[in-house]
Amino acid sequence: MAQALHDIVQAGARAEKIAGGLQFTEGPVFSRIGFLLFSDIPANRIMKYALPPGRQPELTVFRENSNAANGLTFDHQGRLLTCEGKPGRVTRTEKDGKITVLAEQPLQRPNDLVYAIDGCIYFSDLPAGIVYYINRKGELKVATKEIAGPNGITLSPNQLILYVADSKQKEIRAFDIAGDGSISNGRAVADVRADGIKTDEEGNLYAASAGGIWVFTPQGKHLGTIDTAEPPSNCNWGSGFRGLYITARTSVYYVQTKLPGTRTY
Repeated sequence: MAQALHDIVQAGARAEKIAGGLQFTEGPVFSRIGFLLFSDIPANRIMKYALPPGRQPELTVFRENSNAANGLTFDHQGRLLTCEGKPGRVTRTEKDGKITVLAEQPLQRPNDLVYAIDGCIYFSDLPAGIVYYINRKGELKVATKEIAGPNGITLSPNQLILYVADSKQKEIRAFDIAGDGSISNGRAVADVRADGIKTDEEGNLYAASAGGIWVFTPQGKHLGTIDTAEPPSNCNWGSGFRGLYITARTSVYYVQTKLPGTRTY
């Protein structure tokens, strides 16, 4: 188990800028077939950062008119799941490119989401102060209304705990997940005003916050912060759920990690 930040990344490691000149980046997610997607919210598009073997990286537009897409993830079939802000809805991009709406009314502005291995999709609706989930039957359910500013959302390695960043109360809260996908027993586990959050295979929490990516043990001890040149909005794991991609204002960064991330798709 990690005892210090150098157990997570090499001592003195800084995130390397891999893409810039964007407007406001969010929602990074790495496809199993070898490319990164992320949202550029004001530009109303989803971007694709590809790493062709033996060639220079390529930054292209994956989807125009993204409806103010924010949080992104994949399901177990590799289909893109998206939180869209205008109108407020959660969608799935099918293999043929068609968009399927998974949830819409009464959503206001879905922010971030995570896909559970049992097929449930959990997502935050920040202005509504609600965390929702879409169960295995495709039904939209309220998970909790007890979080003032639900923002980033992620799962523990065993997928028995849901973590939600409360950006208004400046804490990360944990909930136990029941067999039907519902959650209970909310409690604070880390004191930080976080945006996007993720976990690694040892259960450590990674929180995009002031100054970089704050790293906490599962018990909430702050191990240190991975510095970024711009304030980060979110982070996610790279190829094979190793290495960390970080969206930060006008850019995207990458830092190699010693521990692999939690597999959620």
